[in-house]
Amino acid sequence: MKDLLLIALFAALGAGGAGLLGWAAVRLLRRRSLALTLFCVAAVTVLAVTSGTFAVAQAMFLSRHDLGVVITVLAMASVVSLATAALLGRQVVAGGRALTAAARTVGSDTGFTAPAAPLGLELAQLSEELAATSARLAESRARAQALDASRRELIAWISHDLRTPLGGLRAMAEALEDGIAEHPQRYLQRMRTEVERLTGMVDDLFELSRIQAGALALSLSRVSVYDLVDDALAGAHPLARKRGVRLEGRQVAAEPVEVDSGEITRVLGNLLVNAIRSTPEDGVVAVSARREADEVVLSVTDGCGGIPEQDLPRVFETGWRGSAARTPRPADQGDAGRPGEGGGSGAGLGLAIVRGIVEAHAGHARVRNVAGGCCFEIVLPAARS
Repeated sequence: MKDLLLIALFAALGAGGAGLLGWAAVRLLRRRSLALTLFCVAAVTVLAVTSGTFAVAQAMFLSRHDLGVVITVLAMASVVSLATAALLGRQVVAGGRALTAAARTVGSDTGFTAPAAPLGLELAQLSEELAATSARLAESRARAQALDASRRELIAWISHDLRTPLGGLRAMAEALEDGIAEHPQRYLQRMRTEVERLTGMVDDLFELSRIQAGALALSLSRVSVYDLVDDALAGAHPLARKRGVRLEGRQVAAEPVEVDSGEITRVLGNLLVNAIRSTPEDGVVAVSARREADEVVLSVTDGCGGIPEQDLPRVFETGWRGSAARTPRPADQGDAGRPGEGGGSGAGLGLAIVRGIVEAHAGHARVRNVAGGCCFEIVLPAARS
């Protein structure tokens, strides 16, 4: 037992000295190549085993022949271990360099290109994270580009829509000022109409800016969707009568929701005005409400003829304008703006406001084509019992 303790003591002393040297070497090399660090760790291990074994062999007073055998075995094992460590280090470095080269493709137009060579588990996981990061960057860049294009389109449309009424107002004001207006009262009425249209555009822009800035203050209360639909239909009835469009409230369930009734009524009003302007004379605009699990779905269906499939994802974008399939009748052109606006400003803001208000209520808006037209739906969380 005493001999074993002595052997253990000599082995510990020999290995401990090598370990201390290795610890100092690893600290000095912590900012150097990973391959060099791995080689250093292997060298320390070999040195520790060799030192401990040699110390024990000396203490045991082995013969010169036996000591030579021990030294030869240790030397061969050390060479093989160090060679293996060097090869492993080169493999790790090669994988790291390949991953470094692949990391330069993160966020590029072509996307992340993973290394072709097989990687270790940790490097493979890092490669997967880089691929996911590259995909998120590409998605964010696409959203930013779409938003930028939408803003440019909105600015172009607003500039156009401002220029037309302002030019008319200027011409009518000059006519009144020069005393050449044959019917001054009609000029004044028309000027008031244009001013109201401009005011609506400014109001929509202000509302949209509040929504996008997250500054839309909601006053929530428990209300039945039946009452919301009834108020929206009452507000849209004069325009529907003027356009010769019939409004119908089909299957409106009296489901409770916790919403800002004024904002949701505005949403429904925007959708109804949009539907009325896009529906031919003698057509029908129908409103319905139903319960689906923990949500309440309000639908506005028109007879516009449908929206091209490629335009459906853009319907709720800021500044989106309807296509030829939703072009209003000539009688609408004077004061109805363009289809797809969902409001009276003529700047393509109505549907963007619809989506913003609905999302502020933790809901979402969607659209789909149906027979003869399209169906706009807003989905709101149902009120808790």
